[in-house]
Amino acid sequence: MDRLFEFVVNHYILVSLFVAFLIAILVLESRRGGTKISAQGAVSLINKDEAVVVDIRDRKEFGEGRITGSVNIPLNSIKTRANELSKFKEKQIIVADKMGQHSAMAVKQLNAEGYTNVLRLNGGIADWKASNLPLVKK
Repeated sequence: MDRLFEFVVNHYILVSLFVAFLIAILVLESRRGGTKISAQGAVSLINKDEAVVVDIRDRKEFGEGRITGSVNIPLNSIKTRANELSKFKEKQIIVADKMGQHSAMAVKQLNAEGYTNVLRLNGGIADWKASNLPLVKK
């Protein structure tokens, strides 16, 4: 541990550049995944009919409980089924998954398909449930 501090003190410019690059990479990667929206913010947009929710969970999880009016397009089908969202181009598209871990990939794929108003539901359906918001079952 003493050698680490000695290295940092002797090579402070090198260490400073490393930290700056690390922060830049983290910021860049967080922006690539798209903007996050809270469950309450999503409710506001949905109630104003300004957004549609795209649920990227598999059919089984989708059937166990979904956000009212959401469209189910599993993550592995986003590229092939992205054209189904063309009728929602003027609205915000909110991507929801189980816990907010995979929605960034879906946002990237939708952005590549030309959809620019795409948001991620922060925390996914788990956060939605934790906020005591309703889920509809089929």
